[in-house]
Amino acid sequence: MNPVLSIQNISKFYGPVHALNNVSFDVPKGSVFGILGPNGSGKTTMLGIVMDILKVTSGNFLWNGQPGSSNEMRRQIGTLLETPNFYHYLSGQKNLQIAAAIKQRGKEDIPRVLDKVNLTQRKDSKFNTYSLGMKQRLAIASTLLGDPDILVFDEPTNGLDPAGIAEIRELIKQLNRQGKTIIMASHILDEVEKVCTHVAIIQKGVLKTVGSVQEVMNATSADKVVRVDIELSADNLAGLENLLRQMPGILAINNNGTALTIHAEETVTPTGINSYCFEKGIVLSQLNLKRKSLETRFLEITGTQSDR
Repeated sequence: MNPVLSIQNISKFYGPVHALNNVSFDVPKGSVFGILGPNGSGKTTMLGIVMDILKVTSGNFLWNGQPGSSNEMRRQIGTLLETPNFYHYLSGQKNLQIAAAIKQRGKEDIPRVLDKVNLTQRKDSKFNTYSLGMKQRLAIASTLLGDPDILVFDEPTNGLDPAGIAEIRELIKQLNRQGKTIIMASHILDEVEKVCTHVAIIQKGVLKTVGSVQEVMNATSADKVVRVDIELSADNLAGLENLLRQMPGILAINNNGTALTIHAEETVTPTGINSYCFEKGIVLSQLNLKRKSLETRFLEITGTQSDR
């Protein structure tokens, strides 16, 4: 199956600043594809290029195998790169009518998209009475006018409170279930992990890794050592710590006073630890394999320092 978006060796330079440097990846059809990176990494620049707002220094990109600069292709994409300039004194429905007129399509879609973003009951309320989550849902409704198959969002949950973030998260998942391919730039890693099927991590304009979320989280680190985190405890915590320091494959041990968290090579398993400790006379009272989060993997790849 051909990718929805194919980015091929894209670079964007602003004088000596390399906003993007030879970036290539494909976005599978039907995916929720997250473009991740610290602030200043080049995420928004990438979206601006594929939406033909910014011109590349070198490289190219294809939407469904076609040049992305064609007007016909752009009409198949709903875009939210920044909050639309809605009129605060007009209702949500009136604002969508204006958006449809500007796009020259989608006027007949207004009742449908209002229902899709759960704003039908508030369609006649003025925009300035909306919560932040409702305002963002109206912005997404605007991108749905004309029923595009592809949606491109830049930081869709930025500035929202937890309730608003949850609203947008569920909306994105719902749109994806209905067959939309969604491309979103974000730095909120927990939200990306909850909604995205694929990710590309960019740092200082360089693509660090790309793949399904599971592939990225399970990939080896730069030193080729796969690490697992295991939490365990016993009545004799000090004795347990001393014993584990002698076990092959243990990379680091953190003692918080009530339990140990060990960082170990992939060859170290909970079953192996349990057997090792039992044979040495220590019975474990707790033993949990901690699932690696996307945030952990992100920090492994990019480090802990901001790019700014």
